[in-house]
Amino acid sequence: MTGGTISDNQVRRLAHEVGRELIARRDRKVVEHRRRQLEPRTEVIPVAVVVEVDGGRIRTRAAGSGPGVHGAQNKEDKVACLATLSGPTFATDPCPEPPESFRCPRRVRRLVQQMKGPAGEVAPPETVDESTPPVPAGEPEGAERWSPTRLVRTCVASLEGSTAFGPMMAAEAQERRFYEAPRRAFVADGQAYNWTIWRGYFGAFEPIVDFLHAVCYVFSSAAAVSPDEASGWSQYVAWMRACWQGRVGEVLTELDQWQARLGEPPPGEAATAEERRDPRRVVAHARTYLGNNRDRMAYPRYRRNGLPTTSSLVESLVGEINARVKSTQKHWTRPDGAESILQLRAAVLSQDDRLPRFFAERPGSSFRKRDTLCHKSEGATAQTVA
Repeated sequence: MTGGTISDNQVRRLAHEVGRELIARRDRKVVEHRRRQLEPRTEVIPVAVVVEVDGGRIRTRAAGSGPGVHGAQNKEDKVACLATLSGPTFATDPCPEPPESFRCPRRVRRLVQQMKGPAGEVAPPETVDESTPPVPAGEPEGAERWSPTRLVRTCVASLEGSTAFGPMMAAEAQERRFYEAPRRAFVADGQAYNWTIWRGYFGAFEPIVDFLHAVCYVFSSAAAVSPDEASGWSQYVAWMRACWQGRVGEVLTELDQWQARLGEPPPGEAATAEERRDPRRVVAHARTYLGNNRDRMAYPRYRRNGLPTTSSLVESLVGEINARVKSTQKHWTRPDGAESILQLRAAVLSQDDRLPRFFAERPGSSFRKRDTLCHKSEGATAQTVA
């Protein structure tokens, strides 16, 4: 240590400078991927991999408007988690009955309140208590019997739309040789753009819709059609168990019957909380969600193949990114300031030593000319990333 001090402005300037350099490097790799010129950065082909994608929200402000926050807007940041996995496959379903965590009223209600509003609608992102992790925080309780173990995670994050974000994810997957892995999974919630990315860039990966989101729709619709809390819970357990066992068609048949009995929801968007709690709307939303995703809900097969059934890896990652970039006091200049800090945060959270390697190769680095050291670091990382 020299004993010198660095001002906040200097740290801010350097952070965004590095972020812009990471953006340029990322974009070059996307171009190389499109031209089929991108080389893998590891010699090891992973046995099993998963790609998960989700979205968060960050606060932004208009650029060039002087000190303070001007033109404040909430913007969606897309986040992808690419992880190598280890774990066995099975001849039969290793967990045919739902874990206790999905049969515990307290835990399920807390899960639904965190992921969806009390009326069953998607909760506005700004209302989420970021100090409390989602429940359950990982694979369900009891999942150690079958759920794969995460090995190495890398991250992609951006404010760009799905059209640009898909190629970023694909370039990262190609560098890590994910397309060559024998077992490949793509896990996300039911957002349409997630499955557009899957079709465009990960069509050879097993598509899996997050089981936790399915649980929320099943719970909300069971409560909506039941006369009291006890019967609603009983109905939820029956429908949840059917989804867990891959019998989504049976749940849809019963929901269709309930919709016919209740009637179709009124036209137009629901404006009030009471309108959103209308059983006709709640059942219609569940029918749409499960119907659109039924081909991605073959959970017994996923468990037999040792693949994850929830998007908890990326949801946890979104929370880690939010811990640095999101608060009521932080408004990132859009688009450049927000995009650069997301690149820096993604590099910090990636577990392949990419940020130390970036600084070692950066012009002006005291290590730049020490080729031997750099080659050794790359070799060690290649063994680790797989």
